[in-house]
Order: sequence, then C-alpha cells, then structure tokens
Amino acid sequence: EPTVRTELMEQIPPIAIFLQESRPKFPTAFFEYLMPIVVRYLTDVNNQVRKAGQEALLILLEQDLVAQSDIENKVCPILLDLSAPDSDDEYKVEAVNIICKMASMLSRTTVEHMLLPRFCELCSDGKLFQVRKICAANFGDICNAVGQEATERLLIPKFFELCSDSVWGMRKACAECFMAVSYTTSPEVRRSKLSPVFISLISDTCRWVRQAAFQSLGPFISTFANPSSAGLYIREDGTLSIRPSAQDVNANSCQPSNNITVMSPSANGA
Repeated sequence: EPTVRTELMEQIPPIAIFLQESRPKFPTAFFEYLMPIVVRYLTDVNNQVRKAGQEALLILLEQDLVAQSDIENKVCPILLDLSAPDSDDEYKVEAVNIICKMASMLSRTTVEHMLLPRFCELCSDGKLFQVRKICAANFGDICNAVGQEATERLLIPKFFELCSDSVWGMRKACAECFMAVSYTTSPEVRRSKLSPVFISLISDTCRWVRQAAFQSLGPFISTFANPSSAGLYIREDGTLSIRPSAQDVNANSCQPSNNITVMSPSANGA
C-alpha cells in the first residue's frame, strides 16, 4: 500500500538519527538497510511515496547523515537518470527540484563534477518550461554552491538564455534571483555583462518582469559596493544584511540590553 510506504519514509530520518547516536551498537545499519530504501523510493510509482522519499533524503543530507560515497554512488546517479532527456516528465520535474535543493548541502566538488553539467542541460530544456522555471528560480543557489569560477565559465551563459526566455515567468524568476547571481561573479562581469541584461529586464515588455526587476534593483546595486567599506554582506540564507560598524558595536556594549540602540547626540552629550 502506498500509504504504508509513505509512512515508512516519514520514519526514516528519526530512525537514522537514533542509529547515528547509537553508532557503536549499530555501525552499519543505516548504510546497509535504510539508505537503499530511500534511494529505491525516489523512483516509486506513487508520487506521494516519491515526495516522502525526497523529503526524507533532504533531511538526511541536512543532518549530514549520508556518507559521501553514498551521495556520489547511489543518490546522484539516480537523480541523473531521472533527469535525463528521455525521462518521464513528472520524474524529471521532481529530479531537477531535488537537485537544486540538495546542491547547497553537498561539497562544491560533488556539485560541480556530478550535478552541474546536468543542471546546465536542464536550463535549456525545450520540452518542459516547468524544468526551466525551477532552474531559473534556484539559479542563485547553484551559483553559490559552485563558486565564482564555475559560475562565470558555465552558468552565466545559461542564465542569459533564461533571462531572454520566451516565457515571461522565466524572466521574472531570473529578475528575482539577480542579486544572488551577481554576488557570485567578479566586479568586471557585473559591470560589463550582468548590467546590460538587468537593463533589458527592467525594460521588459511584461509588467510582472519589470516589477520584479525594480524590486531587485537595490539589492543588485548593493553587489557593486565594497563590503569592507559599505558594511553590506550576504547571509547564509541569501538575504542582504548590514554589518554594524565598530563604533555601533562599542556603543552597544555599554548598554545593559543585547539590542543595538542608536544614541542621539544630546544623549551622548549628557
């Protein structure tokens, strides 16, 4: 019964955490018995079971419970098969979604060597716009996962293709993640290549694309600033933040609370 398999998948992460904490007693139980079940259910005929398997896999990766060898020899090959050009449409959409989500949890070498070539192929998938949409929406995360060199060499050309895609939803998704992509590139690429493309998005024929581009204008401009002097930096979740200056930190240390407070001149004079 699919409901039984779904329920089983939901129990895999807590069991895996228990086995990890009791590893001296069960040194190989997870790798021998549980991990093969997770991998097998990624190709289950029932979509609810597959979804539960995908969620379980992401939790296991987030908790760092999956061995590097299992990632490279079991998980990645399955995802590459599911996202192949001749794969079933539903399986392909699910596979590209899981590839994008797990990229930030894997080592840069694994992502670049095993998943990046397929991601670049999927960005140009002419059959399913849903696949291109997922790639566009997660483009900044993939850039962050592989770093500047691979981004400029392999990803930027694909990003430009998506920015000029015939489907306006694709261009809108690119506008929304423009800051994250820009942050991963060199100042020269930002100035000479990304800026003209951003101008085209901000002048797009679709008002939804233009609106998304205008909302990303400030964050995109911020990537041109020198972080050491501007105090701007990107958090792990990809959001833009401001690092308080040393003067603000010192002023805050004199306060009894942990909140940063801004002192007025008159208060300082007192």
